[in-house]
Amino acid sequence: MSVIDIILTAKKTAFSFEVLPPLKGNSIEKVFKTIDTLREFDPKYINITTHRGDISYREAGDGLYRRVNERVRPGTVAIAAAIQHKYQIMAVPHIICSGFTKSETEYALIDLNFLGIRDLLILRGDKGRHDTRFVPTEDGHAHAIDLQRQVNDFNEGRFLDGSVREYGDTFSYGVAGYPEKHEEAPNLQSDLHWLKEKVNSGASYIVTQMFFDNEKYFAFVDKCRAEGITIPIIPGLKPLNFVEQLTVIPKIFHVDFPETLTSELKKCKTNADTVEVGVEWCTMQAKELKSREVPSIHFYSMMAAQSVKRIAKQIY
Repeated sequence: MSVIDIILTAKKTAFSFEVLPPLKGNSIEKVFKTIDTLREFDPKYINITTHRGDISYREAGDGLYRRVNERVRPGTVAIAAAIQHKYQIMAVPHIICSGFTKSETEYALIDLNFLGIRDLLILRGDKGRHDTRFVPTEDGHAHAIDLQRQVNDFNEGRFLDGSVREYGDTFSYGVAGYPEKHEEAPNLQSDLHWLKEKVNSGASYIVTQMFFDNEKYFAFVDKCRAEGITIPIIPGLKPLNFVEQLTVIPKIFHVDFPETLTSELKKCKTNADTVEVGVEWCTMQAKELKSREVPSIHFYSMMAAQSVKRIAKQIY
């Protein structure tokens, strides 16, 4: 069974969330703690984010610094395997263009296939920390749709070296959608065009970027349907929990806060105040979405597992 099978056969709105691999050198226990916190709500699948390497400078010991490209959150494939082994909950690793070569992607797919992990979320990923725009890795992919094509080739037994062989079970995957459009898209219509291309290339469902105004999600779904996009569109929600998110989230993720939410956040003096506003607002969003019978709600739970737990207690 795959994520799309779960979504299509669910008798009620499904629950899912995502976790981050621990920082390099840290244990997996924080990941397990998050899952243990939210396990009571019967998560149908858990996403595991993937993070590109980035340039940093290390002192070489002779007064000079050397330039290194290091990945601070490795282990997505291993985390996915650990989750499925320990909890028997479907794990959905993110596969991204950013920071990865085609060859690295192929080896990740081989490892995932060996481990029996058959579901992916395919994304372009973010630009490098020091880049002003997205720059593809040398011998990497520039767009998520190119990454989809590599996965499709792998599903058909076609490898980068030109060889063709039987390779067993195939991957099913979802892609990202942006109710307020991707930051690099010139307009929403152009963004919808490329989203439809991703659907035509094999995506089985869409999970949205976080949003804080449900009307933007509903309008996005309507526009997708008008474009002939018929696959499930899973809303992604994020509980706010830090004072600085009032300005940081709109800047980083290019999403708007409704004026009512903005007014309440401006009153917050502490992170604890923000947590309360975030839980109340996200609960309101989730209740309305569930009442409209969305197939699933996906929670961006980074640094907010306790908030997600409070919300889920009122929803599920």
